[in-house]
Amino acid sequence: MALAAQPDPGTHSAPSPRGALATTACMETLQVGCLHAVAAAAGCTLSQPFPDNGIDWHVSHSAPGHTVDDEVTIKVQLKALPDPPPQPPGTAFPFTLDNAHLVKLARTPVAVHRILVVMLVPRSRDDWLRARHDGLDLRHCCYWANLGGHPVTGRRRTTVGIPATRLFDDGAL
Repeated sequence: MALAAQPDPGTHSAPSPRGALATTACMETLQVGCLHAVAAAAGCTLSQPFPDNGIDWHVSHSAPGHTVDDEVTIKVQLKALPDPPPQPPGTAFPFTLDNAHLVKLARTPVAVHRILVVMLVPRSRDDWLRARHDGLDLRHCCYWANLGGHPVTGRRRTTVGIPATRLFDDGAL
């Protein structure tokens, strides 16, 4: 693999060429990176079930202050929505799931809670992140919803509301 020469800091250069990986696969990788960053900031561990059986990740938090056990775990399903507005209008935005996924996420009661994490991703990969000397910004962000008890309403797919007030960050996790 040949590396491009670094441009002179005083010149303006064209964007770097992108790989040929499908955009949806790249979106999945971006989501996983975001999940890892949020889990690291929250002091959580991550594990990936194999096979995943409809749940992408297990996120665990250990602390002596937990009342029942010293470790609490949630199951996380990651999804993405391309080309969103920068700020979702209203109190929720729609997301459509296959009914089989919804049934898995909506099951009640459960021993380990499950959440859906939806990342709003700009359509252009050029807008996904910005690197600076003082930080790395991922665009846009993730929102979470607990769909426990949500009914299946469509024939094959059901649209659910994702609360725009539930940012998926280290505090929420």
